[in-house]
Amino acid sequence: MLKKRIYQCLGAASLALAVGACKTPELVVKNESRNTPASYATANPGATPDSASTARLQWQQFFADPNLQALIATALQNNQELNITLQEIEIARNEVRARSGEYLPFVGLGARADVAKVGRYTLQGATEEQVDIKEDRRTPAPLTNFQLGAFATWEVDIWHKLRNAKKAAALRYLASVEGKNFMMTNLIAEIANSYYELLALDNQLVIVKQNIGIQSNALELVRLQKEAARTTELAVQRFEAQVQHTRSLQFKLQQSIVETENRINYLAGRYPQPVARNDESFNDLVPSVITAGMPTQLLTNRPDIRQAEQQLGAAKLNVQVARANFYPSLNLSAAVGMAAFTPGLLVSSPQSLLYSLGGDLVAPLFNRNGIKATYYTANALQTQAVYRYEKTVLNAYIEVSNQLSNISNLQKSFDAKAREVAALNQSIDISNSLFRAARAEYTEVLFTQRDALESKFDLIETKMQQLNATVNVYRALGGGWN
Repeated sequence: MLKKRIYQCLGAASLALAVGACKTPELVVKNESRNTPASYATANPGATPDSASTARLQWQQFFADPNLQALIATALQNNQELNITLQEIEIARNEVRARSGEYLPFVGLGARADVAKVGRYTLQGATEEQVDIKEDRRTPAPLTNFQLGAFATWEVDIWHKLRNAKKAAALRYLASVEGKNFMMTNLIAEIANSYYELLALDNQLVIVKQNIGIQSNALELVRLQKEAARTTELAVQRFEAQVQHTRSLQFKLQQSIVETENRINYLAGRYPQPVARNDESFNDLVPSVITAGMPTQLLTNRPDIRQAEQQLGAAKLNVQVARANFYPSLNLSAAVGMAAFTPGLLVSSPQSLLYSLGGDLVAPLFNRNGIKATYYTANALQTQAVYRYEKTVLNAYIEVSNQLSNISNLQKSFDAKAREVAALNQSIDISNSLFRAARAEYTEVLFTQRDALESKFDLIETKMQQLNATVNVYRALGGGWN
């Protein structure tokens, strides 16, 4: 009776330990928020939100310039950073393959050969000496052993730990694909912005050369007036300084053009060479009309948001994988083959046939701090992924909102700057006429020419900013990768 009671207590204790092994610590799970405003605050206040979005346009449709299209196509083919990302996608794909094989049985073929001599003072040696065994029946010394067979091991995925790990790897693979798409949108936008900057620099250089001609003519006029004693050497030197200042600006622009060309060539993955372009078309370029759509469309259009979403899904599955470590694991093993102490007897069946089949069920009971730490870390990473997802959505909305406001304000700025340039162009003619008639000081001519040059530069700069703003909002909306 006492022995039976002891067995009952031991059984109850074992059951309690097994139940305790399945308990997992409680965690506060944070869920992501997918709420977005109904519309963009800076996009036509009071207008009804429309689902039409420029992001649906392919980049070949959005950019009509054939030279720019050729540059983008070259960059998408040769850009080294993009090609590095493509290899990261391949690495993530291989991880999925590896995870897929973990929850399937591992089967292998093997052969073994060994030799051993039993010592006389071992259990086997002493037994053979004490027992009357005929000489030809005793174990050969030394004893050779040859084995040939197949073996298999399999961890039964009871708690879907291995399947969840495979799903997490698949989500990380999809996240790497979205990362490549996001890089494509940024690469296309960077090339387009640099291309428009190059056109703007070309036009600024043309204006500078024109002004050098105008200022040189004014310098000759002042010299003639000095010879006629109608002005002084000070005026000649001031006009000379203005001409040299403008020539210095010309060389700075030429260097900027070289650097911008090389930046485009670097993005296109090629060595420095002239960038094909039509600088005369710059003034005829009209910023594209942008339709922003609704903010909720960012969740599906923006590759970085989709990437953050896939990473969040993988982080959630990793918590489930870490949780499964608290539960018992079932491992099965099996082997079948032939064994004999001489190679010739390997084919003797069934005498040389061997097989085995086993299984073990193991659950962690004591010292589970490592498992708990892994579990808490997985949950912290999942919480991080939630914040990162919400941050990405918020950043996307703000980027679109800023660029829409920028487009509106730049249009107003361009109109005002165009009127300023027209007024200053007339001022140049008026100041030159008054100076010839000795009704204006030479300083007024200099100041008028300087202001006109700066205003023309500003007008081109504003035009470039307008074009860049349309490119940036196209990228911010999630266009270019599809």
